[in-house]
Amino acid sequence: MAELTNIKSPRVKAARRLTKRAFRDRDRAFLAEGPQAVREALALKDVTVELFTTVEAETRHADIVAAAVAAGVPVHRASGEVMSELTQTVTPQGLLAVCRFVHVPAAEAVPRGARLVAILAHVRDPGNAGTVLRTADAAGADSVVFTDASVDPYNAKCVRASAGSLFHLPVVTGIPVADAVRHAKEAGLRVLAADGAGTRTLDEVALDVPTAWLFGNEAWGLPPELLALADEVVRVPIYGRAESLNLATAAAVCLYASARAQRQTLYSVEDPTTPTL
Repeated sequence: MAELTNIKSPRVKAARRLTKRAFRDRDRAFLAEGPQAVREALALKDVTVELFTTVEAETRHADIVAAAVAAGVPVHRASGEVMSELTQTVTPQGLLAVCRFVHVPAAEAVPRGARLVAILAHVRDPGNAGTVLRTADAAGADSVVFTDASVDPYNAKCVRASAGSLFHLPVVTGIPVADAVRHAKEAGLRVLAADGAGTRTLDEVALDVPTAWLFGNEAWGLPPELLALADEVVRVPIYGRAESLNLATAAAVCLYASARAQRQTLYSVEDPTTPTL
């Protein structure tokens, strides 16, 4: 396999332009960097378009490269300079996949039978958004909705922060907050807005019912018109002296509180002798 060494080669330039949202949207493709993201992308049929790998990564992650070859995905060996050109990290991990978009239509924002959904409204920081996506996946959420004023989930930093979770659960992009909330309510979910303006805290709200959590901007939270869309505004209790929690941490607390309450109810209904969490 010949090594790509020219950062101006058409193949490298075609992949490099996917760092810009306009080209991602036009090509309906994005970059997934690192072994975890690439492994999860390859687990989905017809998602990975091509794979770039350094010699070192090809040896270290031979199983991933072999999986790509077995799936018929073109594999390109790239020099360190080329990999640095393609990635946006200080220390590239040596594996980079070009992937097709994986989000689902807006009509699938709330899958049939969903019990836990995260809606991101005006969330602009890609690291925070990716972390919320990863947390939602870990908490067993049924979907994550990136509304039209939120960051692009295919932003390289967001993809890295999701640690492969972008490929695990339904993700919806680009729909108005009001539409996302409507989908949730029509599916029978209660919509809770996580905001410091809440009159009740997590400790005071029953969380064992199907719920869609609405999370706002990192700096200014949710404006009044979006708070009004929710069935209730709930705040995370602060027991110490901290002024507040950042978005990703607050989302983790809310999502896991709902997941735990729902699982306790599920276990107690299915088998009263099963210990609760």
